[in-house]
Amino acid sequence: MSACRVRTPHKIRSLIKVTGLGAAVFSAYSVFRGDEKFYNAVFMPFVRLIPPETAHDLAVLGVKWKLFRPKYQDTERLRTNLLGLSFSNPVGIAAGFDKHGEAVPGLELIGFGFVEIGSVTPEPQPGNPRPRIFRLNEDKAIVNRYGFNSEGHDAVYDRLRESREQQGAEKRAALGINLGKNKLSQDAIQDYVQGVKRFGTLADYLVINVSSPNTAGLRAMQSKNTLQTLLTAVLNARSTLPENERRPILLKLAPDLSDEDLKEIVDVIRNKACAVDGLIVSNTTIDRPASLKSNNAGQLGGLSGPPLKHRSTAMIAKVYKLTQGKVPIIGVGGIFTGEDAFEKIEAGASAVQLYTSFIFHGPPVVPKIKRELDSLLAQNGYANVQDAVGKGVDKYL
Repeated sequence: MSACRVRTPHKIRSLIKVTGLGAAVFSAYSVFRGDEKFYNAVFMPFVRLIPPETAHDLAVLGVKWKLFRPKYQDTERLRTNLLGLSFSNPVGIAAGFDKHGEAVPGLELIGFGFVEIGSVTPEPQPGNPRPRIFRLNEDKAIVNRYGFNSEGHDAVYDRLRESREQQGAEKRAALGINLGKNKLSQDAIQDYVQGVKRFGTLADYLVINVSSPNTAGLRAMQSKNTLQTLLTAVLNARSTLPENERRPILLKLAPDLSDEDLKEIVDVIRNKACAVDGLIVSNTTIDRPASLKSNNAGQLGGLSGPPLKHRSTAMIAKVYKLTQGKVPIIGVGGIFTGEDAFEKIEAGASAVQLYTSFIFHGPPVVPKIKRELDSLLAQNGYANVQDAVGKGVDKYL
């Protein structure tokens, strides 16, 4: 005797299909338009069920395909000038998200005022073994030990050149290229020299990254004598480029430097032969604050997110004081709100960068931070971003 089978009436089946399709269309529309409530309540909790590096790769792919387009019109108050460049807003994406220069146009559509890709190494290398990125959900933080996984200069150069040509100069946000060294390089300084020569006419600015904690011996290049040799070499390399194509060079610093280390670095860059055009403060930290709650807190690698916020802001204030405000600073570390960005600007940063908040909250965090920052600038009587730079430096020391 055959089992009885209950047939779903045709109208009910049709209703289920229509409802499912409607939900899918609504979800797709909410993602595309950057609906903040949908992201926080539905989309990002789902993403956190996916292994972190897989989720990262999918996010880059989604941005590359231009699936995310939050709508926000930058105000005149947010417009700023830095490094001889004009930014529609001071909020950039930090190196580490788009490592291989795959998603620059999509990141611009999301609303970043400038985009930094990398780190890029001369030769392709896989980086450290997986797993190498860990969510600290209770702390809204990330630990990564990628180790400069890179497709190498040639692949990244060709990809960026093609995308920049397709965009046209009028539609482009400023592009920074973060340079690293190969793990097994016999001449680390030459790796950075190669990067300057390769990307010096393609980027809008270049970053010398000697502060990642995930490549053995890299942070030692921040020591006085080695740093002098390195910066002299990269600035000499830039001088060989056509004069009208020499781009600003910035140095990215670790947050774990002592006050004495910072003084030595500032002394180095005061030397004309080592005078970089700006500093990025700061990279990830190897420190683990006692306040961390996540089981992943003990993972090796660099910690980013809110646990780094106060340390990086204090470091910005120290560097601003040491340089007497004469060296532009891009502030990075734990920016989740407009207030976080505002604090870094008042501490001395001329612009800021996001990474971890973008991973936890997705594209809607960008217009959210810009709206909040614009409001705080107005409330505190600042006509623009530049007016606020360094005005509260003593509060953060």
